[in-house]
Amino acid sequence: METRVLTVEDDDSIRTVVKLALEDEGWGVLEAGSGEDALEIFRAEGADCVLIDIMLPGINGFEVCRAIRRTTDVPIIMVTARSDTHDVVAGLEAGADDYLTKPFEPKELSARIRALLRRARSQNNDNASMSFGELEVAPDEGVVLLRGEPVHLTKTEFKLLVELASGPGKVFSRETLLEKVWGYDYFGDGRLVDVHVRRLRTKIEPDPADPRYVVTVRGLGYKLVP
Repeated sequence: METRVLTVEDDDSIRTVVKLALEDEGWGVLEAGSGEDALEIFRAEGADCVLIDIMLPGINGFEVCRAIRRTTDVPIIMVTARSDTHDVVAGLEAGADDYLTKPFEPKELSARIRALLRRARSQNNDNASMSFGELEVAPDEGVVLLRGEPVHLTKTEFKLLVELASGPGKVFSRETLLEKVWGYDYFGDGRLVDVHVRRLRTKIEPDPADPRYVVTVRGLGYKLVP
């Protein structure tokens, strides 16, 4: 089936440029000019990746992202006209996998979408279940258990945890995690890693402010404590 990208942008000229760039990659494009239209289209037709502008008439991009994330782990990229850290973090906290700041190059957008799609389609079928105290990670089953109870993680959070669990006690730099989890080698922002680590901790740590499992190694990165 054709890969389809839903682009949510209220500026007609920007939406047209994005549409042409995505079609040049051979992808099908669904378009929405508002948050309400985006949710209606997504419910009716679905999409393999969603590109959402933060500033939208009516329902803003954050709310669109949250609504989509409640029902699916489809890759989501947020777009902001500002490099404001608050916007970036808020978009990632809403459940987005990545973000782009306007103006952006169509080639960079395409590269990021390709990386997210590769990651979404990848399988982890050769990893046995791993236990760390009360935390159990089963990559082949796509399951995480805390004290025997299932923990719901997004695909990004799960992939991040599996990567850290692949080397217990090993320190993973932000650059390494960007490459392994997001598939980014020459672009990406360490804030992606930091925000997703923070979200992961709220779900698996007894005390996220004093983590037991995912520990920060100042100046170096993160590690999973056995």
